[in-house]
Amino acid sequence: FTMIEIMVVVVIIAILAAFAVPIYIKYVESARASEAKSVISSISNGADMFYQNSGEWPTSVDEMETQGQLELKLATKSKWQFELQLPELITATSTEEMAGGAGKAIQYNRQNGKYTGYGSPNEE
Repeated sequence: FTMIEIMVVVVIIAILAAFAVPIYIKYVESARASEAKSVISSISNGADMFYQNSGEWPTSVDEMETQGQLELKLATKSKWQFELQLPELITATSTEEMAGGAGKAIQYNRQNGKYTGYGSPNEE
């Protein structure tokens, strides 16, 4: 092979990598966020049961666990911190234990059923 042929191959590989890397990063973020989205769904359902039983919205995940409306794995609680602003919003924020790093927030709007933030198609 000549040097020019090798350089052409390197340029082609670089161009392909320039397109593939951002797509891969979005895929990884989406996969990491799916765990939090699943837990947020469980929290939302548990909050509805909590409200039906007590007539008040829960103020924290711990309160829901104490009342038996929710059971979270310790590994999940170490990766994500959940904030309840019910009846409208549930927010999950990643901690240092999460592989993607701390401070990645996912917000679920119960009024319109949409997720925004980390790992969402229209990340804000």
